[in-house]
Formats: sequence, structure tokens, C-alpha cells
Amino acid sequence: QVRLVESGGGLVQPGGSLRLSCAASGIGFSTYSMSWYRQASGKGRDLVATISNYRVTSYAESMKGRFTISRDNAKNMVYLQMNSLKPEDTATYYCSGSRNGFNYWGQGTQVTVSA
Repeated sequence: QVRLVESGGGLVQPGGSLRLSCAASGIGFSTYSMSWYRQASGKGRDLVATISNYRVTSYAESMKGRFTISRDNAKNMVYLQMNSLKPEDTATYYCSGSRNGFNYWGQGTQVTVSA
């Protein structure tokens, strides 16, 4: 059974930092491209960052320089370090694993940036 479980969300003040984690099980993790998406209330789900199985990373423009995606294949974990957080970063953040066009999704973790 495939499971992706996100953690690390919460309430943070503007300018603060959070580190999201995603624990994967039931997949050949090292062969999957892993991504973080986010969905703000009433909006669509947007790609935040991707790390390929070769550890090549890419980011949405508004996250470049503030967010860092990384993976630990030995632990089947993917992380999203978020710095300089802004109120507009408030959203539910989802972990996704993909291979050959097929995606698995986690349940999401809420991030709220507010004073």
C-alpha cells in the first residue's frame, strides 16, 4: 500500500521558517520524482518544487531563493525548507510522487503565515 504522509506544517509569523517532511512507503522511492504542491483556500493546486530521482531540482518562480527541496533516499523522505515566509504562502501543502506519468498524493499539511 502506497502512503505519503506530510508533517511539519503549522502557524508561523511572516518572515519565519518551516520545514515540511514527507514520509513515503510502498513505492520504490529512489526511482520516483518527488514534488511539493500547495493549494490555498478557494484556489487550484499549484506546483511548488520538484526533485527528480537524479536530484535535479526545480521551483516555481515565486519560491526561488526562499524554498529548498531535498530528499533522503535512505529514509524514503522528501523535505521542503521554507524561509522568509509570506502571508500568501498560506496553503495546504501536498507531497506527490510520480513515475511514468502516474502520481501518488499525500493528505496534506496546513501552513498558515500570519502575525
